Amino acid sequence: MGSFATKLSRLPAPQAPSAKVESASPSGEREASLARLREKMASIIARDRSAPRPAAVIDAERSRETSSTSWIEHAFVEEQKPHGPLYVTRKPTPLGHRVGHVQVCDAHRAEPALLALLALDPSLAHVDLRRALYLDTETTGLAGGTGTVPFLLGLGYFEDASDSLVVEQVLLRKYAHEPAMVEHLRERLEAASVIVTFNGKAFDMSLLRARTTMNRLPALPERPHLDLLHVARRIHKHRLASCSLVKLEDRILGRARVGDVAGADIAAIYHHFVRTRDVSALEVVIEHNALDVISMVALVGLYGEPLSYTASQALASQGITAEPPTADSLLSPSDVAMASVVLRRAGDFERAHAVASASIDRGAGARGYKVRGDIEKARGDKARALSDYEAAASELAGLGARGSIRAALEETVDLRALHLELAKLYEHHARAYDKALEIVARGTLEVRERSVARAQRLVRKREKTLAARESKPSRQAKKRV
Repeated sequence: MGSFATKLSRLPAPQAPSAKVESASPSGEREASLARLREKMASIIARDRSAPRPAAVIDAERSRETSSTSWIEHAFVEEQKPHGPLYVTRKPTPLGHRVGHVQVCDAHRAEPALLALLALDPSLAHVDLRRALYLDTETTGLAGGTGTVPFLLGLGYFEDASDSLVVEQVLLRKYAHEPAMVEHLRERLEAASVIVTFNGKAFDMSLLRARTTMNRLPALPERPHLDLLHVARRIHKHRLASCSLVKLEDRILGRARVGDVAGADIAAIYHHFVRTRDVSALEVVIEHNALDVISMVALVGLYGEPLSYTASQALASQGITAEPPTADSLLSPSDVAMASVVLRRAGDFERAHAVASASIDRGAGARGYKVRGDIEKARGDKARALSDYEAAASELAGLGARGSIRAALEETVDLRALHLELAKLYEHHARAYDKALEIVARGTLEVRERSVARAQRLVRKREKTLAARESKPSRQAKKRV
């Protein structure tokens, strides 16, 4: 600024024009305007920057800082740690607290072995869910990488002393406080038997381990990790376009958030807080994070005991009489059927068969019969598999007769896949070649060349069978002669 003032002073001062010339010459008016501009710029440059600011500005800043400080002191407590200050709040949540129709305490009754099967992760089979650490972060970005910082760490754990779920949140008031947050997480992980997250394998834990390295701290301890997003997609993807946590709350658990913050706005809200210390907008982010943690606890209770959950049963346990449950209430029959698919993938055929049968009893229809037929076929019971496939085809035909083709396509099974399974069993097990040809004519998943080859083979087998039947009486007659 000083060099600019020096250069400005070296500019030649314009000659003061006469009034006659000013009014008559455009160049004279331009020179006069430049002179006034130079004087104004010089006064700005020479202004004493130590002069007091307006009282109104000072009062506004003090008011904002006072409200921010009082709110932080009320919600978050400063704890001194070896790596710096930690700003943390702890809120007990009663075990009877419900997220929609599911109680928090249901997570205690969840079966680790079942969760391990649904997650396709054997390391979860023997964990102690009472020592589970539920984890969720809010970050300065969603892309990950070294430039993304977790500014709010939400943790949930059961506390035996108070017989409640504790929701603990750590706020990063300054980026320099991150090592204290990481070390606090280390302490919680060391006491935990399992980590429970929602998309935490791909994002939250990956980011936290990266930030641990960036802060030159020892690696975080490894624990079995239950990522509920993977389980949710396997069970609900057939009927839900999105398996986000908020969507699962609304469509599965039965709780709709009101006034929730959009995930895309969270990073901007925190940057605003860092610049201004204004926490008025940050409060909704903290509430959003706490709701995420509690919802994960509810999902563990739901997925860990799926056959115990229909909406009517859950409401009845609360002494509430309600309308019959809709397809979107908790686990629908088709959700239960898809859970049996996951159990079959995990290799537990007995449990998968029991769950598939339960889905049929609850009205899973064609999907339930198709899923159970797949399990029976994998176990080698082709007769029962054929029976279930025929039942599935009959269910689909009923939907088609009622004009519910869209429901048949969206809520049940792929008709061509079912046709292929029927064609195979009719051909190789039942040797019902006419029925197999009829099914192939309706269309299967096979490419055209293979479908044509199958039809030709079936025709040959049928003709050979007919020829054998016709020649059999003549052979018997010759024996009698």
